[in-house]
Amino acid sequence: MADVTENSPSAGEVGGTESSEAQIAVHWREEEYFEPPDAFAAQANASDPEILERFREERFPDSFVEYAEMLTWDRKWDTILDTSNPPFFKWFVGGRLNACTNCVDRHLETRGERNALIWVPEPEDAEPVEITYADLHGRVNEFAALIRDFAGLGTGDRITFHLPMVPELPVSMLAAARLGVIHSEVFGGFSGTACGQRMADAKSTVLVTMDSYYRNGALIDHKVKADEAIEEARKEGIEVEKVLVWRRIPGEYHSDSPMVEGRDFFVDDLMGDYSGRQVEPVSLAAEDTLFLMYTSGTTGRPKGAQHPVGGYLSYVTGTSRYYQDIHPDDTYWCFADIGWITGHSYIVYGPLALGTTSVMYEGVPTFPDPGRPWRIAEKLGVNIFHTAPTTIRMLRKVGPDEPAKYDYHFKTMTTVGEPIEPDVWRWYYHFVGKGKAAITDTWWMTETGGFLGSTLPGLQPMKPGSCGPAALGIQLVIYDENGQEIPRGSGKAGYICVRNPWPGRMLTVWGQDQRFIDTYYAKFNQDPNSKDWRDWPFMCGDGAVEASDGYFRILGRIDDVINVAGHRLGTKELESAAITVDEVAEAAAVPVVDEIRGKIVEMYVSVKPGVDPAGVDRKVSDAIVKEIGAIARPKNVWIVTDMPKTRSGKIMRRVIAAVSNFADTGDVTTLANPEIVEEIRHEVQSAKMAKGEVPRELTDAEKQEIAAYGHAE
Repeated sequence: MADVTENSPSAGEVGGTESSEAQIAVHWREEEYFEPPDAFAAQANASDPEILERFREERFPDSFVEYAEMLTWDRKWDTILDTSNPPFFKWFVGGRLNACTNCVDRHLETRGERNALIWVPEPEDAEPVEITYADLHGRVNEFAALIRDFAGLGTGDRITFHLPMVPELPVSMLAAARLGVIHSEVFGGFSGTACGQRMADAKSTVLVTMDSYYRNGALIDHKVKADEAIEEARKEGIEVEKVLVWRRIPGEYHSDSPMVEGRDFFVDDLMGDYSGRQVEPVSLAAEDTLFLMYTSGTTGRPKGAQHPVGGYLSYVTGTSRYYQDIHPDDTYWCFADIGWITGHSYIVYGPLALGTTSVMYEGVPTFPDPGRPWRIAEKLGVNIFHTAPTTIRMLRKVGPDEPAKYDYHFKTMTTVGEPIEPDVWRWYYHFVGKGKAAITDTWWMTETGGFLGSTLPGLQPMKPGSCGPAALGIQLVIYDENGQEIPRGSGKAGYICVRNPWPGRMLTVWGQDQRFIDTYYAKFNQDPNSKDWRDWPFMCGDGAVEASDGYFRILGRIDDVINVAGHRLGTKELESAAITVDEVAEAAAVPVVDEIRGKIVEMYVSVKPGVDPAGVDRKVSDAIVKEIGAIARPKNVWIVTDMPKTRSGKIMRRVIAAVSNFADTGDVTTLANPEIVEEIRHEVQSAKMAKGEVPRELTDAEKQEIAAYGHAE
């Protein structure tokens, strides 16, 4: 572990700044364009520039009918967009449909024997499981009959899933959707306590879980979390009545948690009673709720994004068709987890609504080695790939030359979840895509349902580091702290917002309408009594800058800006500068309380395997000064063996921020690698103590700020 201290900014470097509190400093250079490959553009769903005309602002909201018409409706809508009670906008009012019908039933006649899902178990000696649309229809109907007749659930009731990446998860989701039961999937890597809190908030009394699943070669006990969830829900006044347990290996039970008589039931024991059963899909109003997806909040009650069936399903279907270029005959792999919104929108609902084959993988990207993703792609003939920058960075770090060893061919590759650094983008393009795939760098969030910013891969050139222009029908704007619009090409950053309603947006926060208004609308709404949708811009919580070409560069959460002597430095900009150093695999920027400058920057970096870390600290510091300026020079650069990460691979910046500030790291037991926290804490804090850099005791407000770092309300 190494650090840089002598290069911290001098008083002369930080004095006399002209940046205001409202302005995020932006020093990022614009990158070159990459044109869509000709062969891809020729076959793209969105290959005619006329599509841009169909979705221009003047045609709002009628333009979104194009997405709705991709679905099968039981009854067509009377009103495209109801804006009578802003900001609680409703789409396709009067229309009726069923999500399961659209994702399964309507494909039976023409595609019944084609694969809907291909599930790849983590053990590589286990063969992929192919599930045709006909198979899926049978499984979904049987489980729908079970949760209706055995669990007693009906339209509008809530059911909670705490399931890993197994085919039983989409089966369970679609069964609930068939009945109009509102489903809430809790990411399998979350603790039982987190699951219980979400059950209590949703007032859900039925839990669907699994005994175990594979991760990093080991069969992990998962059912034990159900006991924790039930206890937590009970503390909050909700008594869980039934726990339905799928078995990872049929007929075997791999959990130390005892099955509680009268409460816990093995699904495979029950399914014999429902074999061959058919359940008529419930016709739902377009504005009825399809599912809840709980998002990160810094404090208090969980925040359930409540998504409607009609608007949501139309939006993810349309964006899957035009932005991911999904055709029915494609083999599409979204290498993400269904426990997050990406998996709901772009593993299950969007792809299956289009009748394509969607691949699921149970395990981690690097098991048993970093060539695993490319072997899967080669074996299954995957031609559309979709994953997160976190995964891309990981594979670039541990297996940079692996893609070249395998004979797969992607036509498009999506990146999702956070901004991707230009250097990482170029590796993704040249090495993973072999220079022949179009990249859709997407920007959106749980609450938005689907993509808000990206390039149409067959029409618009790609630009590393920029997600692209606003998505079709989306009206993006950037405001400063005072609500003034920041002009395109000014080089200034601010809060990126959406001016107009769109079908994919959540209806509200479940049971918390005022929180919905306060979180997403209050800051830039000038007239709470206005009935005009134009007065209700949606605040996404991200900082961004719009280039003169109309492309947006997302700088990360506004929460994650580090204010150094009045200069508001975006963490993504700092981290991207660090990654320009060849030896660096991953980087994280954190704020440290400083008596003179308010905050200073510290960087944590890990190097690529086999690289000598000597001198990397200096190179990182110099790269940041070169790319951004002396004001951004980090106080310390810490070289660590690994970063503390969530089970989904995201760096837990709040944990290393706490280490740098000698603050409480909080609960780290649910991390993928909790042992790394103590290693980092010992080395970093020992080094800082030796140099006399122990900060003063933090105020309560500072402690809360550090604890919230890396999170968004």
